[in-house]
Amino acid sequence: MQEAYIVSAVRTPVAKAHKGHFRNTRPDDLLAHVLRHSLSATPGLDAARVEDVIIGCAMPEAEQGMNVARIGVLLAGMPDNVPGVTVNRFCSSGLQTIASAADRIRLGEAEVMIAGGTESMTMVPMMGHKIAMNPDVFSNDENVAIAYGMGITAEKVSQRWGISREDQDQFAFDSHRKALAAIDGSGFPEIVPYTVQSHVPDLQSGAVRVVEHVVDTDEGPRRGTTAEALAKLRPVFQADGTVTAGNSSQMSDGAAALMVVSEKVVKELNLEPLAVFRGFSVAGVEPEVMGIGPIAAIPKVLKQSGISKDQLDWIELNEAFAAQALAVIKDVDLDPSKVNPKGGAIALGHPLGATGAVLSAKMIHAMRAEGGKYGMVTMCIGTGMGAAGVFEIL
Repeated sequence: MQEAYIVSAVRTPVAKAHKGHFRNTRPDDLLAHVLRHSLSATPGLDAARVEDVIIGCAMPEAEQGMNVARIGVLLAGMPDNVPGVTVNRFCSSGLQTIASAADRIRLGEAEVMIAGGTESMTMVPMMGHKIAMNPDVFSNDENVAIAYGMGITAEKVSQRWGISREDQDQFAFDSHRKALAAIDGSGFPEIVPYTVQSHVPDLQSGAVRVVEHVVDTDEGPRRGTTAEALAKLRPVFQADGTVTAGNSSQMSDGAAALMVVSEKVVKELNLEPLAVFRGFSVAGVEPEVMGIGPIAAIPKVLKQSGISKDQLDWIELNEAFAAQALAVIKDVDLDPSKVNPKGGAIALGHPLGATGAVLSAKMIHAMRAEGGKYGMVTMCIGTGMGAAGVFEIL
């Protein structure tokens, strides 16, 4: 079996949904942007050699419908022979694409693949524009948890795992603190800035001016946030609950892409690989506590990868909610100092189907700069699943 090498990993900044920098930017344009940069970051590679582009998207309709992967390929100016396929495993879609691309490489079925994800929560709302659940979900108590909002599942996790409001708010504060420290320090080198154009009417001349500004920084981290300020926020999903807007992930827009190639291509083009993809797992859990999915997925991927939990040097645990992230840390007994050292989704945002690829690019570059051998990306998934992927940093 061949090794699957990651030779480039890029992402856009992550913007706030609805009022953020990308509120008028289409997700297929964000995707085209990272696809172009994934190619330019792989010197000597002819784009025509890309055998497939696998892109995650949690709500593949409207502006991100019509097989957004293939649309992104064409908008990026890649040759017509390069195909594309869109994958949906909700919040783990971006990680799933990396695993799928790596599988093709490892089996010898392909030599060059691009994996990634894109999501505009501004243009396509969570659950999409038309919600049409199976009626059995509401008439059968065994299935009603499928219809639970994500916030309700987080409340149930906080109750069952004994996660206090105070601990959730402190975790959220730490996410912002770490993200801001990263922005002010070494930054996020995987970011490829995106130029946004706005059309502004000039009332004196009657002309319309095109105004450009460059987005090069994640928009979510809040300066001045304190645990005390977070403690004043009201619960939003349950009157006597603990889950607030402040200790939940932010709705976001963004995209990411990673180039995955075989050892043959690495040697042929004299590339410097960033990482090797070592393993991937998914697991199902009760839908009503969907946030604990990583508890089931993490042991599976560690066994598959042949490493122990203690060998992990960096863990990107998607912060869908502070409650579920803390429950995973507690149950799996993860070292908190290794979890999200540069902040997580509560501060940096969670662009659904892009998140797995965003976190992978973030972790790979951070570990290359700061050291460490094994890193893991893991997240919970709507309807009760968890996913985890292990990377060996080179």
